[in-house]
Amino acid sequence: MKRRNLKKRNDKGAPKWMVTYSDMVTLILVFFILLFSMSQIDLVKFEAISESFKNRMVLDFFPSAVPLDHPTESPSHLEKGKTLNEFKDPSDAKKFFEEDHKTEEDKLNALMEEVEEYLDANELNNVISANRTERGVVLVLQEMILFDPGEAIVLPSGEPFLNKIGVLLNKVPNVVKVEGHTDTRPMSSFRYPSNWELSGARASSVIRYLVNEFQFDPARFSLAGYGETRPLVPNDTEENMKQNRRVEIVIMDADTPELSDN
Repeated sequence: MKRRNLKKRNDKGAPKWMVTYSDMVTLILVFFILLFSMSQIDLVKFEAISESFKNRMVLDFFPSAVPLDHPTESPSHLEKGKTLNEFKDPSDAKKFFEEDHKTEEDKLNALMEEVEEYLDANELNNVISANRTERGVVLVLQEMILFDPGEAIVLPSGEPFLNKIGVLLNKVPNVVKVEGHTDTRPMSSFRYPSNWELSGARASSVIRYLVNEFQFDPARFSLAGYGETRPLVPNDTEENMKQNRRVEIVIMDADTPELSDN
């Protein structure tokens, strides 16, 4: 009997591209599983970390890891070696800031007393008034003491008063700001087209005189010309206008930065 030849089965399996495709699908699955696992937060650990941050007040003060090109002035409490992280209780931080503010108030009070004593000793109370503000101590000189009307050149008769102020400024290291003020009467001349120029020029003349006569560091001084924009009293009478035409020498609070705009 003749043997029947059976056909050979040719099982090649899945196409080759299926291998690559299955690998890709597996990798994507693993990737998303990892993302999901990383998104799960251990609430117990998270609460413990949050509580530790709250106790140490790290969230109130956390310095930048990136150095700044122009860092700002450090507050006085940081200069003294205190940071908010050192306080165990938030109430301790509050007490510290209150004490620090009280110290600054004491400094201003002491400066005001020194200025008043100096004005009394030199019989200047009739021509120079001193006021205490949040910025520091403000010395007010009327226009007629230092300048002719509409002019910004210091009169020879006004130099003795500036000399006594220069002696006073030699006693304190504080930054000084000189501010010029006028009344509302319009000013129009070739040299001073308006009250802005006149008030600024008067402040500049006072600073120039003090720096030249007492060799003060010019960086210690700044000036402002406010024109008629900051009157002491309404400009409705001649007497009131006289009060508003003035130069103010502000002996700034000792903790005020030199370039601060006050």
